Amino acid sequence: MRVGVRKSERKLDRIDLNILRILQQEGRISYVELADKVGLSTTPCMERVKRLEQEHIIEGYQAIVNPTAIGLNLLVFVEISLHYQSPSAFDDFKKAVSALPNVMECHLISGQSDYLLKTRISEMSEYRQLLGDLLINLPGIKESKSYIVMEAVKENQPLPVTMQDNA
Repeated sequence: MRVGVRKSERKLDRIDLNILRILQQEGRISYVELADKVGLSTTPCMERVKRLEQEHIIEGYQAIVNPTAIGLNLLVFVEISLHYQSPSAFDDFKKAVSALPNVMECHLISGQSDYLLKTRISEMSEYRQLLGDLLINLPGIKESKSYIVMEAVKENQPLPVTMQDNA
């Protein structure tokens, strides 16, 4: 997942923020319905959405799939520590981890570990295989710690879009 960079430093107004709030909740809403909810006619609303997309404020649209419905029953977070903390070590790790389909997210973090990975797998034996692949195939790993999730309490929530966020 990449972090979007806005092409302009133009501030988002109340209507832009309302569009963002609504699209996070209802990504398949029609332009007619969206325009009605934000108090615009359809064409200006479409133009705003297109501008938000072009400026990479809206980075894309996706379906949120129930992981257990497709057999990915186990959620595991893995902390990774590297032997060396250098730009080339980080680049090598990023390239290698990007190729692993069961790694849903990977974050460079501060603290005792270097990376935090969010993984989805079907069962514990697959986790053992994933961990083995991590330790064998990813470059520069010194150690890992795993956290198996027993229950997801809050997940896939929309970003809190408010006026002060953009001030």
